[in-house]
Amino acid sequence: MLGALGVVYGDIGTSPLYTIKECFAGTHGVPVDPANVVGVLSLIVWTIALIVCVKYVLFVLRADNRGEGGILAMLALAITGTGQQSRRRAIMLALGVFGAALLYGDGIITPCITVMGALEGLNVATNLFEPYVVPMSVGVMLVLFLFQRHGTGRVGSVLGPVMLLWFLTLAVLGVRGIVMQPQVLQALLPWHAVGFVAHHGTTSFLVIGTVFLAVTGAEALYADLGHFGRRPIQWAWFGVACPALLLNYLGQGGLLLRDPTTIENPFFKLVPAFGLYPLVALSVLASVIASQALITGTFSITMQAIQLGFLPRLEIRHTSENERGQIYMPHVNWILMVCCITTCIGFGSSSALASAYGIAVTLTMLITTVLFYFAARRVLGWSRPRAVVTCCVFGLFELVFFLANALKVAHGGWFPLMVGAGIVVVMFTWKTGRALLYQRNSTAMLSMDAFLQSLQEHPIHRVPGTAVYMAGSASGTPLALLHNLKHNKVLHENLLLVTIQSAEEPRVSREDRLRVERMPGGINRLVAVYGFMERPRVLELLKLWKQHEPEFRISDTTFFLSRETIVPAKRRSMSLWRTVLFAFLQRNAQPATAFFGLPLNRVVELGVQVEL
Repeated sequence: MLGALGVVYGDIGTSPLYTIKECFAGTHGVPVDPANVVGVLSLIVWTIALIVCVKYVLFVLRADNRGEGGILAMLALAITGTGQQSRRRAIMLALGVFGAALLYGDGIITPCITVMGALEGLNVATNLFEPYVVPMSVGVMLVLFLFQRHGTGRVGSVLGPVMLLWFLTLAVLGVRGIVMQPQVLQALLPWHAVGFVAHHGTTSFLVIGTVFLAVTGAEALYADLGHFGRRPIQWAWFGVACPALLLNYLGQGGLLLRDPTTIENPFFKLVPAFGLYPLVALSVLASVIASQALITGTFSITMQAIQLGFLPRLEIRHTSENERGQIYMPHVNWILMVCCITTCIGFGSSSALASAYGIAVTLTMLITTVLFYFAARRVLGWSRPRAVVTCCVFGLFELVFFLANALKVAHGGWFPLMVGAGIVVVMFTWKTGRALLYQRNSTAMLSMDAFLQSLQEHPIHRVPGTAVYMAGSASGTPLALLHNLKHNKVLHENLLLVTIQSAEEPRVSREDRLRVERMPGGINRLVAVYGFMERPRVLELLKLWKQHEPEFRISDTTFFLSRETIVPAKRRSMSLWRTVLFAFLQRNAQPATAFFGLPLNRVVELGVQVEL
């Protein structure tokens, strides 16, 4: 529970830094008067209750994919049982991939808005720090991203206690504000939210887009399900995070009722003067933890996308011997760092970033609701009417939030949409390119029956040892084997044709990991299945093979790989720019040698040009 508090609730836990301020002092703010304060607070309270408490904590967390969560995990649940070429599967794949891509935009904006929102608290004490907020924010983010290579395991033990201190501070400050004006507790009654919307009309619609900032970290609840389990996440929310957040929002409202001029930064105005600098320091630390959760989540999403075939192989380093979910991806880390620093400098303030924040998350939440319908039917065993009604209720509210946030597109909301669209293009270009590459290779591939017959009719010289051929297909003869035979005129005594397949589930049991097909002539085909949360390691796979073949020795083994070079064809299956993009991704993907953990001094690569 303490660990869940430290990792899961960092993003939503730092939302009080800027949400109330943006509702009243932002681009679409409303005047600070008692009716508006109570109405806006009521909207925040009931948004948290419906979206976070009911949808995510009570319902979505129950739709786990063998203990794992996240939009790609739910996508795998939703498409299970659908035909490979079905229209429904294609639509859900597109939705799920787009939802995952939008989280990259969230991963860029969250570190910027939380760190800048925390450092802007210094402006409450003096204006001397105002010119240095952006440089200090860049410095904090530099340290944050440079630290990633050491892994989160080193600081994991302090994340929970620090966030516990943060939430206790939120609660204490909230109680202080409520004591100032106890009538702010009227915001707990839902009809004040309804009255605010009815009275302000179009203006209330604009404010709703800002209110959504209070729940932008809700997706982390589901994404981190596999790390902590459902119960600890629920206990941490209802026992600590939710009460602290509600108290703090109400406390800021109480302060505004007493002194409307504090709207410039009501969060930091809640603390007495002597506690301002310690609160700023704690806020920066909490914002770093919130950013860490999003960065780690981006690593996890990327690894899942690689395993599901939507991204090329990238370097993955495991930073903990005990926690498989703690990984570090250098390329993703540096790209995120450059994007975050550029975003911080480009937008210049948390208020400007607030205009870009929210639209990507609302779209992701809508997609999660659509996928949850199918997961509820399949995993939870819900009847069709129950699933339809529940998802329509959630979807209706989220649609309102999306339309309200859509008005921000011209004011910065285009940024996360642009990031998401770019990632989608990369993902589907890679997926399509690999499928076309497989088709091209299949036409040049010799059937196994024909190959075995050829060996019988034309015996070839066999040399001692074992040759392992990595093959993308679980049928036919690997191209590397045919090229080796064509040019070297020899074969090893024992041949292992190894194919790695990805399952639409997070992990595969050891019993279901390996399938062996024995063939004449010392040839064996090994088909290994891995979940999208697992990383294939061929040497570990060969240890399983040794149980079938005790005489097998890794010291007498050579690994053969095919390395394709993409050349644009005159009659292209993809447009030229997509072919060029695919070729670029292919060239810069992590070599199979490193990705599969093959011994460098035992690998032979055979190159081949393929026209697409």
